[in-house]
Amino acid sequence: MTDKTANQMWGGRFAAGPDAIMEAINASIGFDRRMAAQDIAGSRAHAAMLAATGIVSAKDAEAMREGLLTILSEIEAGEFAFSTALEDIHMNVESRLKDLIGEPAGRLHTGRSRNDQVALDFRMWVRDQVDAAIEGVQALMKALVVQAEAGADWVMPGFTHLQTAQPVTWGHHMLAYVEMLARDLSRFRDARVRMNESPLGAAALAGTSFPIDREMTAQALGFDRPMANSLDAVSDRDFALEFLSAASICAMHLSRLAEELVIWSSAQFRFVRLSDRFSTGSSIMPQKKNPDAAELIRAKIGRIFGANVALTMVMKGLPLTYSKDMQEDKEQTFDAADSLMLALAAMTGMVSDMTANREALEGAAGSGFSTATDLADWLVRTLNMPFRDAHHVTGALVALAEGKGCDLPDLTLADMQSVHGAITEEVFGVLGVHNSVASRMSYGGTAPARVREQVARWQAVLA
Repeated sequence: MTDKTANQMWGGRFAAGPDAIMEAINASIGFDRRMAAQDIAGSRAHAAMLAATGIVSAKDAEAMREGLLTILSEIEAGEFAFSTALEDIHMNVESRLKDLIGEPAGRLHTGRSRNDQVALDFRMWVRDQVDAAIEGVQALMKALVVQAEAGADWVMPGFTHLQTAQPVTWGHHMLAYVEMLARDLSRFRDARVRMNESPLGAAALAGTSFPIDREMTAQALGFDRPMANSLDAVSDRDFALEFLSAASICAMHLSRLAEELVIWSSAQFRFVRLSDRFSTGSSIMPQKKNPDAAELIRAKIGRIFGANVALTMVMKGLPLTYSKDMQEDKEQTFDAADSLMLALAAMTGMVSDMTANREALEGAAGSGFSTATDLADWLVRTLNMPFRDAHHVTGALVALAEGKGCDLPDLTLADMQSVHGAITEEVFGVLGVHNSVASRMSYGGTAPARVREQVARWQAVLA
């Protein structure tokens, strides 16, 4: 098969046969340029260490460090010419450094390899994303706590199977998501502790014969310590997998809240009104106000979870140490981080701006016989009835109310006594939704007093 035939097979994407194809599949500069700041920070720390240990002269190290700052300025200003032929961010930076300072640039790579260099850059980049995620999660938690404080005693229906179950408070519902996000916060923080070890100095895979100081570079770059095994240092991507795993669970929580906002903002529920900033209209139906931001957040989980699965598949069959497969660790991690941060920011905006419809919430709170469990509990507590018997009596009363087309509080005492003669007028004191939520004083319960306690706790934690 001729090169011309091969090019026709591959289409017009490649102009120069197999060499162009290899360059296209091998190069990572199209995406790993995002790690430029981390790459330059790592190189500046490495240069300082090389001088401190006498491996290079102080003059050469200073030229390297100044030249690297110039390159960072060029990149940040959009003036840097990236080259696919130079494959990756590391070689692009090194080539430009040679243009700027000449021969000393060639000494920068002493005692390291692109293997530990990329492991360092990627680890630092992911660490930065973890820090950003922690800030984003905390901002959303604060917005939810504000909502919880405002509606600590607003009643609404609590659901199981999306069917009315028992009345709860708006504040209690908001705080449920604060608890979920707190676990996300814990996972991100926990992952950060584990990833905060430096692979720099592992070189290609076996360490180096140069008298480098790995403690010095680790400290300079904000790591707790250098990684203890050079083979593991260049081949580990657990830090990215942990980030993606934590991001996937966090995105799932955001998706659940987004789903509720989609339902609650509908004309059928009218529980919340989303601001115009996070809604869109319809091209044909002028009355529509669509919760598009919530729907897009709901979809982000697919991208983030997909990245987690994809990187797991990349890593699962790799022998130690580095394989080119690991170049596929970045694009999807970058996309997942972008998706998570956008989802967190959008959800924080929506929660901060949304207005809960207190009247609609309260109107729905008593629907679907939501105080039936309160009635059963009263039968147990007041009449000393076994709970299973109380459950049966309450079920019969619900059936009676259904037949009459009314709710439990609307039954007369005579109606109730027709089912069980020992029921007294006192039962009506537990059937109102406000009485119901006020009685749920167990730790973690929905009583307004408990909600306010939790609001105060979270305000102190997040202060």
